Amino acid sequence: MIHKMLRDTFGIEENLINKMIEIEEVLIERFKEIDKVKQYNQYKVLNAMQEARLSDQHFNWTTGYGYNDIGREKIEEIYAKVFSAEDAIVRPTIANGTHALSLCLSGLLHSGDEMISVTSKPYDTLDELIGIRGDYKGSLKNIGVTYKQVDFMDDGRVDFDTIEKEVTDKTTLVYIQRSTGYSFRPAVDINTIEKLVNIVKRKNSKAICMIDNCYGEFLEEKEPTEVGADLLAGSLIKNPGGGIVLTGGYIVGKQHLIEEISYRLTSPGIGKECGLTFGLSRQMFQGLFLAPHIVSEAVKGSIFCSKLFEEMEYEVKPKYNENRSDIIQQVKLGSAEKVIAFCKGIQAAAPVDAFVTPEPWSMPGYDSPVIMAAGAFIQGSSIELSADAPIRPPYIVYYQGGLTYEHAKLGALIALQNINNMN
Repeated sequence: MIHKMLRDTFGIEENLINKMIEIEEVLIERFKEIDKVKQYNQYKVLNAMQEARLSDQHFNWTTGYGYNDIGREKIEEIYAKVFSAEDAIVRPTIANGTHALSLCLSGLLHSGDEMISVTSKPYDTLDELIGIRGDYKGSLKNIGVTYKQVDFMDDGRVDFDTIEKEVTDKTTLVYIQRSTGYSFRPAVDINTIEKLVNIVKRKNSKAICMIDNCYGEFLEEKEPTEVGADLLAGSLIKNPGGGIVLTGGYIVGKQHLIEEISYRLTSPGIGKECGLTFGLSRQMFQGLFLAPHIVSEAVKGSIFCSKLFEEMEYEVKPKYNENRSDIIQQVKLGSAEKVIAFCKGIQAAAPVDAFVTPEPWSMPGYDSPVIMAAGAFIQGSSIELSADAPIRPPYIVYYQGGLTYEHAKLGALIALQNINNMN
């Protein structure tokens, strides 16, 4: 019945259905490995909630300034426990992951400071904040912050030797992006992050090691703050929101850093003491509880997508049997037409707006047209099945998310069927 539905309802040809069956036999052991990580992280989150004595009284509303919002205080306590950090900021008023990262950078860096990105250029949406692109008067560059970067080596590995030379006693903050962004390389895994942190701290013990943790939460059994990172930030409509949090972002790390950042969040002297959760605390708790399971479903979908497109002789990163440190699957398609066909397939597989046709457009914060496919229950939620790509050579599409493995798998099948239908 399932195969008949795939064929008759979703237009998947018999040869692709047979390929799906073959691939899923190969992936049985790989999926068992993912389930082990899921189980560990599920118990870690559960233990944090139990230790914090979470109660239904923490789901209640406050108004006005939000003083004594026990739900807000409890979710931040639990995030700190889950990430083995000293303190946390978890707020629905943080618009997205870029906003969370910007709060950290603008809250901690001042005139005369030096920032080094050791994982090449950060994600495009930070360009104008740093001052790499545009002429924003409030950019870090324009307030006197020096920026340097160390690019990946040609094979996509971190250039440890150059990093060791570049970090000096003048370095204020070292920035590490965990996910691939719009590049074609492996994500930066926890072992690599630990090695980077050790190098930085050996050269300058006062330098802040900050991690862009977007797309990476619960992919491994440890988080960056468990291997020495001082600070990390991410989005609640990605991994840790479990697919049900409506909006928001989080920052976890050393207490004195969180305090400084909180003054940028609100105002000096007020910091974390104010700020409503707008009745969203229950969703933030429940989303975090669900997150390890939801992330594992998304990872299984990415592994299936990787194996499927590799079987069709496309270059993919990571391969199905390689370790992963983010939920993103990269597929090098080689033409704009195939990228667009792939994204249209993902959109057609969506539960929301499946009738919409995505097209490339000039999005704010990007330097080339971008196509985005996402029929999500929560706008922009990239833990839900989505795909996006800048329309530029070598025409790589970035596939991620899926609240269920079955949905993520269907998206990959329809995307490939769309490409095959071009011939």
